[in-house]
Amino acid sequence: MTQWYQLQQLESKYLEQVDQLYDDSFPMEIRQYLSQWIESQDWELAATNDSLATLRFHDLLSQLDDQYSRFTLENNFLMQHNIRKIKRNLQVHFQEDPIQMAMIICSCLKEEEKILTLAKKADQDNIGSTQNTAMVEKQKELDYKVRDIKNRVQETEQRIKSLEDLQDEHDFKYKTLQSREHESSGTTPIEIKREEMIIRNMFIELNMKREDVVFKIAEALNLTEQIQTALITDELVEWKRRQQIACIGGPPNACLDQLQTWFTIVAESLQQVRQQLKKLEELEQKYTYENDPITQKKHFLEDRAQLLFRSLIQSSFVVERQPCMPTHPQRPLVLKTGVQFTVKLRLLVKLQELNYQLRVKGSFDKDVNEKNTVKGFRKFNILGTSTKVMNMEESTNGSLAAEFRHLQLKEQKNTGSRTNEGPLIVTEELHSISFETQLCQPGLVIDLETSSLPLVVISNVSQLPSGWASILWYNMLTNEPKNLSFFLNPPAARWSQLSEVLSWQFSSVTKRGLNSEQLTMLGEKLLGPNASNPEGLIPWTKFCKVGENINEKSFWLWIEGILELIKRHLLALWNDGCIMGFVSKERERALLNNKSPGTFLLRFSESSREGAITFTWVEMSHNDEPQFHAVEPYTKKELSAVSFPDIIRNYKVMAAENIPENPLRFLHPDIPKDNAFGKYYSRPTEPSEPMDVDNDKRSNGYIPTELISISEVHPSRLQSPENLCPMSPDEYGELERIINPAEINTVMCSPYPN
Repeated sequence: MTQWYQLQQLESKYLEQVDQLYDDSFPMEIRQYLSQWIESQDWELAATNDSLATLRFHDLLSQLDDQYSRFTLENNFLMQHNIRKIKRNLQVHFQEDPIQMAMIICSCLKEEEKILTLAKKADQDNIGSTQNTAMVEKQKELDYKVRDIKNRVQETEQRIKSLEDLQDEHDFKYKTLQSREHESSGTTPIEIKREEMIIRNMFIELNMKREDVVFKIAEALNLTEQIQTALITDELVEWKRRQQIACIGGPPNACLDQLQTWFTIVAESLQQVRQQLKKLEELEQKYTYENDPITQKKHFLEDRAQLLFRSLIQSSFVVERQPCMPTHPQRPLVLKTGVQFTVKLRLLVKLQELNYQLRVKGSFDKDVNEKNTVKGFRKFNILGTSTKVMNMEESTNGSLAAEFRHLQLKEQKNTGSRTNEGPLIVTEELHSISFETQLCQPGLVIDLETSSLPLVVISNVSQLPSGWASILWYNMLTNEPKNLSFFLNPPAARWSQLSEVLSWQFSSVTKRGLNSEQLTMLGEKLLGPNASNPEGLIPWTKFCKVGENINEKSFWLWIEGILELIKRHLLALWNDGCIMGFVSKERERALLNNKSPGTFLLRFSESSREGAITFTWVEMSHNDEPQFHAVEPYTKKELSAVSFPDIIRNYKVMAAENIPENPLRFLHPDIPKDNAFGKYYSRPTEPSEPMDVDNDKRSNGYIPTELISISEVHPSRLQSPENLCPMSPDEYGELERIINPAEINTVMCSPYPN
């Protein structure tokens, strides 16, 4: 069963999350038509290999050609048109950068996996979960109330119909009696009295029905106000907070379709009430009297219904998908000048009469320009189509939406002065994009406005990590939508908050977040001895500012370097749990102590500025004392040449008698090395030409080679019981040489020069 098929079987709230993954950069149509082929390719590998990415790009175009041919046979002109358009867009976006396409597809597939996992976990945890049960009950109660208000308004509709019939009958009888009195055509006084009594009774009933209808409308508006308060102040606010969390790597956001259903039903009910009040006004114009309930209450009810409708419509205008560059789908809200970004708006009130009626205009830093809330910040112009009409055709779920797909930012240059004159660095400047439209109906004009979450604008991709740190900090600590001066005095974060967000950074790009031990080590780096205190405070400067030493990197940039190393070179090992990663040297020794000689673990370097990984193993001295050895960390430079599993497989130590040995035997705690890493080893190249047995060479004259890592260690380092700490760089060197495997026992190696 394909992953795509499994996704289509999920509930609508999960399908909504899937919908968020796809836009023009990689349309959902491709995912649908080519699902089996897409899932059969290794996009992770293609995302790191330019040649393979180019091959997969042309394969994809070929697959689209095949799909086009099938639609041609089916005479499906519309789908032929769509396929042609999709192919042209792909060529425009990815012809020069196929790796970017591979990265986008890889990211979408991973996010789909997470949604499937989340759905399965929710099914498993649904029974017995008090929190889930409470949330489900709350939603059921709200759903019942929304349906109830709809039913009440429908009942009022019937009551008004009955009132209209009674008023027509009363009017007919009253006029008939008047004509009889004027004609005096033999009607006796007793008959006239009887008719008058009937009309009086009808009037009493008519007045009661008017009072009842007015009361029912007032009651419906009271209930609507209660429901609307719950929707706007609770459900919508919670959704917006979940959206913030999802933006920084947290659980995917959902329930917007459910909110749309509730908002739409309430809006339809209010529209119906407004029509009912117009009907009552017509009945009043035909017939009224002293103390008429309609006359007394109609203006109050009309104003109240209009006020509720206005508030509901204004609150329903939301940013469904925050601004994001398609080139960095997992880093929304960081925009680079000159690079296209997308943003999607939705009106949660889905009324057919509003389709193609709302023209949305986007503007940059509207509040800053008008209110001057922040001084000295850079100014930008929006390029591209910044006006869109909301409609129901562009969205796959038929929502009333407008998606801006080709916007760009360009900085306004100030002649004679630098562009950033504010108190903050550019990656701490927060900006926003506002969207405005106007709803016009007879007797009603409503101005609608919404804005994106605060975003960071960069001019160089090297600023992306620091910009993302600002987005993390803001959305972790506040839900104020327009606090653009946040970093003038940024609050500190509790470790309980930051630890969760750090784990999300790993789980959002891999299959594993950080466990408690890994987080403990990170907590110690930030808080020292107070790492066990979840309420310990970490200031912004501690998280993201560089120290006085120019070579010192901030905590976050160190984490970012490790994340990049994992994504590019260590993803499979990390997903399988082979990498312990974050472990202090003290904890490292405690874990390896009393383990079998050759037991090793993998951890990230704490000193590398660009992200690096090392392994530490334990040996026993002649006095049965444990000795710990750590190899010089491997960075992306070394890992680009040789995969880390192959480094572990071929690693050698030149020690006693210059005999190379691999000291790595068991991955902690006791997993044989080949069992842990065997499936990741490079396959040996099959000889394509016969060997020359006499001189042990191939017939082409070359000796087969492989790239291996060797450390030369002085024998005293393996025999001295007092040396229980890792070797210093001056006492060992990491070697990489092209060595003939058949002659490895006789080749002498020397360390690289310092």
